[in-house]
Amino acid sequence: MSKKPLILVTNDDGITAPGILALIEVMESLGDVVVVAPDSPQSGMGHAITINNTLHLDKVSKKGDKTVKYSCSGTPADCVKIAINEVLDRRPDICVSGINHGSNSSINVIYSGTMSAAIEAGIEGIPAIGFSSLNYNWDADFEASKKYVKQITKNALKHGISEGVVLNVNIPDLKEKDIKGIKVCRQARANWKEKFDKRKTPHGKDYYWLTGKFVNYDNGTDTDIWALEHDYISVVPVQFDLTAHHYMQQLNSWQLNDN
Repeated sequence: MSKKPLILVTNDDGITAPGILALIEVMESLGDVVVVAPDSPQSGMGHAITINNTLHLDKVSKKGDKTVKYSCSGTPADCVKIAINEVLDRRPDICVSGINHGSNSSINVIYSGTMSAAIEAGIEGIPAIGFSSLNYNWDADFEASKKYVKQITKNALKHGISEGVVLNVNIPDLKEKDIKGIKVCRQARANWKEKFDKRKTPHGKDYYWLTGKFVNYDNGTDTDIWALEHDYISVVPVQFDLTAHHYMQQLNSWQLNDN
């Protein structure tokens, strides 16, 4: 008999978030599942790691539970690191992160704790996928997502994911019957136009709330934003080698070694 795949599940919304509960349910149908997730919401943490404070890891599953679960006081990237080094008795066959409450398409991949957890697994040579839903509500309905999460994960387990690549999957907030399918895309060229809402405390001290507007500068029909706006699930292969290879030749033309 073949050994079941070992699946590491994490997220950035916290171990009690409905999105991770939906993801765990799907993964339990595919293999043996271990969960290591933050003990509180960590959205927007990017690839931060904890170096100036201690980390706490608490087993929250009970004897007889189908899935072993741990809550971690650290960031999503911390969760993956501690899972690999302290929790798991063998390397996972895949790491899945999410299902995030909110989009991680386009430039949002840079800020996303969900995707940073997946990228951390990828850095360790573990196939990884980050899943996000465009529904930002805590009580979001993830039923429509489950079929596609399972389909994409099954394919990743079967075919593997190239070394140095992590999949960024975003799912439109639609009923299953209204989702047109899955498109492999590139990341749209978009950005946030930030604005800081300046206020004063009762003691007269200034403080700020970060707000902003998401602006898409990309008219391409092969982007994740286009796919999501047209009722498709977007799958973007993300690489964590940030070298701008195309610019190296031009940079070598500079007189960098001249005195």
